Amino acid sequence: MDGTNCTSMTEFILLGLSDATDITDILSLFFLIIYVVTVVTNLGMVALIQVSSQLHTPMYFFLSHLSFVDFCYSSVIVPKMLANILNKNKAISFLECMVQFYLFCTCVISDVFLLAVMAYDRFVAICNPLLYTVIMSQKLCVVLISGCYLCASACALIHLCLALQIPTYKSNVINHFFCDLPPLLSLACSDVTINKVLLFIVAVFNDSLTNMIILTSYFFILITVLRMRSTEGRHKAFSTCVSHFTVIIVFHGTIIFIYCSPSSDNGGDADKVATVFYTIVIPMLNPLIYSLRNKDVKDALGKVLSSKRSFLVFFFFFLFSILF
Repeated sequence: MDGTNCTSMTEFILLGLSDATDITDILSLFFLIIYVVTVVTNLGMVALIQVSSQLHTPMYFFLSHLSFVDFCYSSVIVPKMLANILNKNKAISFLECMVQFYLFCTCVISDVFLLAVMAYDRFVAICNPLLYTVIMSQKLCVVLISGCYLCASACALIHLCLALQIPTYKSNVINHFFCDLPPLLSLACSDVTINKVLLFIVAVFNDSLTNMIILTSYFFILITVLRMRSTEGRHKAFSTCVSHFTVIIVFHGTIIFIYCSPSSDNGGDADKVATVFYTIVIPMLNPLIYSLRNKDVKDALGKVLSSKRSFLVFFFFFLFSILF
């Protein structure tokens, strides 16, 4: 490596978002507030869907898993990031780094597939309403969710196994706020072309496949909605899809920007900002977007809050979700 010292690593140093010490308190408070809102809204959405019988439909079954995954991958990153902002010691062990990357990668890919599954669910509900309960059976819903998690775990495991094959690194300083793969690969002494090519291929394949499912589903949804004679029917169909489509555009836009560019190493400020947006901000926005634009969710929340018995069930389920 042209005189560069290459050694095996037992720990890495995460530089974080900024070197400016005068904004440390502001950054920590800002991200702490976002994380608290993320935990409360996402676990609250999961609890609400579980305790409200009117939300026991495939659409909200998938939404509960989306909220759970958003909570998980935000929790994989934000607590460690907050600790690094507040502490002078920004070290993370090699094992902890690999585990963080694996869990993060699994959650993000699960999110990508879940959004595609939810688009298919909306397609069936709007284009085949009479057969909706037959097609979207409980068995199929479980199979689809299991497929999302299994595919995500397999993809993350492939990347992890290849990353573990890297013998030495030229530096242990990662120019990022968590252990993502691109900045890690940029530190490798050995040839990591296979890792980079596979990262690009998997990202493009997953994004292309899910986008194809999403765009095809919404193409047929649009045709069906335009054929509706009832204005009320059109409005209801659009209202159930706008929230989901908004989440898709924001999430996939940042994923494409970061991972589908072969030259990106996630080291620049633009990449960091984009990464903050989809790893920290989007998990907070998702349940807010769905709840604020969804009449069923608002009605269910109103019933839970107005009923003492339902509220107690909701509260204890929410508390159980946080603790376990």
